[in-house]
Amino acid sequence: MRCPSCQTDNQEGFRFCHECAAPLALRCVKCGAANNPGAKFCNECAAPLAGSSSPTPGPGLTARPAAASSDAVEGERKMLTSLFADIKGSMDLLEGLDPEDAGAIIDPALKIMIDAVHLYDGYVVHTAGDAIFALFGAPLAHEDHPQRALFAALRMQEELKQYSQRLGAEKGRNLQVRVGVNTGEAVLRPMQTGHAHAEYTPIGHSTGLASRLQTLAQPGAVLVSGPVERLCAGYFEFRSLGEATLKGVSEAVRIYEVTGLGPLRTRFQRSEGRGLSKFVGRERELAALLRSFELAVSGQGQIAAVMAEPGVGKSRLFHEFKAALSQRCKVVEGYSISHGKAATFLPVIELLKSYFAITGEDDADVRRAKVVGRLEVLARALKAEAGFLLPLLGVTESGAAPDQMDAQTRRRLTFEAIMRVIVSESRIQPVVVIFEDLHWIDSATQRLARSARRCNRHRARFVAGELPPGVPERVEQSE
Repeated sequence: MRCPSCQTDNQEGFRFCHECAAPLALRCVKCGAANNPGAKFCNECAAPLAGSSSPTPGPGLTARPAAASSDAVEGERKMLTSLFADIKGSMDLLEGLDPEDAGAIIDPALKIMIDAVHLYDGYVVHTAGDAIFALFGAPLAHEDHPQRALFAALRMQEELKQYSQRLGAEKGRNLQVRVGVNTGEAVLRPMQTGHAHAEYTPIGHSTGLASRLQTLAQPGAVLVSGPVERLCAGYFEFRSLGEATLKGVSEAVRIYEVTGLGPLRTRFQRSEGRGLSKFVGRERELAALLRSFELAVSGQGQIAAVMAEPGVGKSRLFHEFKAALSQRCKVVEGYSISHGKAATFLPVIELLKSYFAITGEDDADVRRAKVVGRLEVLARALKAEAGFLLPLLGVTESGAAPDQMDAQTRRRLTFEAIMRVIVSESRIQPVVVIFEDLHWIDSATQRLARSARRCNRHRARFVAGELPPGVPERVEQSE
């Protein structure tokens, strides 16, 4: 049996390579599952196993064992999103610098770009000096891969802007990046680049189009094609740049620039904008939610969890529940999204934006005024809570008390600040707090959701879909 790490031949039955101690478990060339030495068929997919292991394919890929008589490579056709990011004018930027000094400037920028891709589960195909090429939707499949690519592009631009400001202050040099994104079909296949190493490279016109878009982008901009704009409309804001003729493309391509985040966060919101069909059934579930709401109005705080398989109508049930409440209460909502674990407190941030009526156009001063103003209306003693809430809303307060605390204490006091605001609001009017899709919740928000039981003696009501462990899983009164 040949070691997949060092290619040393080992006797059958060995579990570890006698040369480098690497595990010798057989890898299925169809699904990539590990099998015991000597197995003839895969324990996951029942495919026949080769006598020796080969490099493990990435998720969703299939690879054919190398054969002496054929150089053919098997790939998989997939819909994916390609992202190219390139440092503009790197030759001028690095002119006259020692190679090590040049690396000290470029390497942090590349790390920022790579980290942004990984944060949203993208795959970096390769880096080339001052540029990266990344994929979303393959090898790891995500149905929202166009949105993930744009979130990654905006994040890397924002962080690179901050890095460039530091670089200018320290070394007097300005660094800017151009990004191009396109969605389309490609064939993704493994290519053997060494004795024990395989890279996964897409082949298709769509990836080349993303590269062309990157070359057209202005420094600091993100350009996308028409398919990306159609798939992400509402989730992001776009500015049309008209049509352009690109090298290697026979027809003119419509180009858009990403200008920021849009108002939509969930697929249901997009469906709602198109118009919903008639609501049929779910009377029993809706009645249960309304019944627990009446208990909350009477002063018995409630927690309700709606558990169901994806696609059966949880979001629609919440929509009808909110419509049935009319103007009887204060409704605030927070959303979890598929890549939400990449951002700590994302549902809580959405919740606070909903409560304080903060929009994407509000600058730091407006956000601060809205938060402090509302807290003063609730109770003068709550004004101190602003120091814990404002950082979650992107407002930095120099010299604020939370900056002097350790992370655990700051997190605990932030939880308490949020709960005090909700409880104080419930003394004025009933409050319904809705968290959707909590199966995508991050661990920090999960701890906050568990603390919701403390509202049991107030007119506050929490509704959520697919709660994590530790939170009640049915409509019930909090203990």
